[in-house]
Amino acid sequence: MEKEFEENMKKYLEKINIEINKEQIKSFYNYMNILLEWNNKINLTAITEQNDVILKHFIDSLSISSYIEENETVADIGTGAGFPGIPLAIIKKQNKFTLVDSLNKRINFLEEIKEKLNLQNVTTLHMRAEEFGRDKLYREKYDVAVSRAVANLSILVEYLLPTIKIGGRIICMKGSQIEEELKESSFAIKQLGGSVKFKKEFNLAGTDIKRNIIIIQKIKDTPKKYPRKAGIPEKKPLRK
Repeated sequence: MEKEFEENMKKYLEKINIEINKEQIKSFYNYMNILLEWNNKINLTAITEQNDVILKHFIDSLSISSYIEENETVADIGTGAGFPGIPLAIIKKQNKFTLVDSLNKRINFLEEIKEKLNLQNVTTLHMRAEEFGRDKLYREKYDVAVSRAVANLSILVEYLLPTIKIGGRIICMKGSQIEEELKESSFAIKQLGGSVKFKKEFNLAGTDIKRNIIIIQKIKDTPKKYPRKAGIPEKKPLRK
């Protein structure tokens, strides 16, 4: 099974121009096994077939790898079972990752992953996204903030933009058909000090699965009133 895993990982990684060593492949293999083991106790993922875990979790997470530069600090907000933060941390040892999630059970899982895979470049935080963005310890402290399929873009930018420095950027990982979302979120992006710099639609590692990456640069300070209190961004997204 491990040999098959290695072959599949390498096959997909080749398609996204990433090379990893044996030790890193072993880390991904162990990550998958611990994920599936924990999934019997708490709901972490609906994706449980080996090939699907590789493609839809690991490769999908690594599809933003080239947009993160060496030594940049990265916040993964609403990380869930560690995506995209853990796969990125496995291959980017020079970067420091802070993984934020509101559910303590998921943080316990991530702590075990961190320990078993010896990921010294990972910190986990049990916090809501809104609290994280308001906390002076974390607000405007990161170079990059990332999120994978957490919320509508209008809501997501309120979670992410307050956490990064001016000149930093947020990387939003979305599915297909995001034009309407982009249009609706333009007011929120401007209000929060951001500017859309880059948008790319692509097929996931040679499949017909559509993905979008949106990169928003922070060009000015986020007003202190954002993010609003827990639950409000979701109930009342910032729109004109």
